[in-house]
Amino acid sequence: MSKQFKILLVDDDNDIIEFLEYNLIKEGFIIKTSNNGNEAIEISKIFKPDLIILDVMMSGKDGIETCEILRSMPELNNPIITMLTARGEDYSQIAGFEAGADDYITKPIKPKVLISRINALLRRSRKNSKDATIDSETTIIKVGNIEIDKEKYVVRIDSNDLILPRKEFELLALLLSNPGKVFTRDEIYDKIWGVSVVVGDRTIDVHIRKLREKIGDTLIKTVKGVGYKYSN
Repeated sequence: MSKQFKILLVDDDNDIIEFLEYNLIKEGFIIKTSNNGNEAIEISKIFKPDLIILDVMMSGKDGIETCEILRSMPELNNPIITMLTARGEDYSQIAGFEAGADDYITKPIKPKVLISRINALLRRSRKNSKDATIDSETTIIKVGNIEIDKEKYVVRIDSNDLILPRKEFELLALLLSNPGKVFTRDEIYDKIWGVSVVVGDRTIDVHIRKLREKIGDTLIKTVKGVGYKYSN
């Protein structure tokens, strides 16, 4: 990738930090590290990372709480957040998505898998950014009382701004791009996460539930066995 992307590594295990830092610097990424959530929040304000790799199980402020705070900071320009979880910790993955995480990586970490996952996330993010700015006719999506500004990553409901985590924003924009159309689960996975990113079966369900909590329970319909659609 031509741009030098900035990555913040957050884990209270120094061995993991050193391992990740070594492999990512070798790939040309600009790296900052932190051992705790509070420090990570302060570093993020200045460093403005493109991607944050955040361990779930940390002493003090854990990864879930840290993720929620990072997502509430509009000055960070909505970085990609991927959580580090121990293998088999399904509850951590679900909690991470509910807090606004975009993806998760399971430990133990294999360097090639890590680099592949990070590159896939960054490619997807860069493509979405380009798509949002090149075609001015689709920069603003308005359906009923909901307006989506794809350039500013802002949702407006009755003129009130709502800041959503990246994947919730992209999912809502997809559904509103064609109201009434049923988007299959496979189609949603492909368009939002990409075929090269592997996510759990409940990922879409978690994001849909969080969206319903924020925009209302009745606007996003479930089509059983098929997928979801947006309907006033």
